[in-house]
Amino acid sequence: MRKCGKSNGTEEKTKLYEEQKNYRTEDDQLHDSAVQYACRRQGDYTIDDYYALPDEQRVELIDGVIYDMAAPGFGHQTVAAHLFVQLNEFIDSHGGSCLPFMSPVDVQLDCDERTMVQPDVVVLCDTNKLKKRCIYGAPDLVMEVLSPSTKRKDETIKLEKYRKAGVREYWMIDFRQERVVVYDFEHKSRPAIYGMNQPIPVQIFQGDCQIRFEKMLEKVYTLQTYGAL
Repeated sequence: MRKCGKSNGTEEKTKLYEEQKNYRTEDDQLHDSAVQYACRRQGDYTIDDYYALPDEQRVELIDGVIYDMAAPGFGHQTVAAHLFVQLNEFIDSHGGSCLPFMSPVDVQLDCDERTMVQPDVVVLCDTNKLKKRCIYGAPDLVMEVLSPSTKRKDETIKLEKYRKAGVREYWMIDFRQERVVVYDFEHKSRPAIYGMNQPIPVQIFQGDCQIRFEKMLEKVYTLQTYGAL
């Protein structure tokens, strides 16, 4: 299969950036835009195309399809930061060797040339998967903060990708609905659904780590009063 040449300078990267057009799936359920290249079609893009994009262009590559990622809002950032801090504090206080990361972090999920995702928060326990530019393979824990533009993708396409790739646990956090859906892929076929009025156990740590949402929700409410959500 003929491949596009790699980008070799600012001028070419800018040209690729300006050729961006809206993309819709056949059922028009995903409202993401994707970068269009003259010699590529959706489904044919590779890691080379992903790395050829300008640094300021945030996208995900899933099975050869490029999805645009809008900058996260204040609520999204607040929730992701609280998740990361609690996970990091637990790991540090227990002398753990697992490593938490917060987006942007590249995850070459399937160890192939057709998928590169950027989860909001991940925990990686197998440090052999750490490469210079990305996590190469499935993290142990993935957390996605849902937003209107990414919710459908997180609940469908990425759910199945994480399951099949070997992610052990997957959280979908909907702070607007104050609901968390947790998939414990190692032990259960059905998800557990929690409200944010209770601590939620992290299964990869046998429930010893419990995420609390009280302070996070207080900040979200403050953002609402300022019209920042």
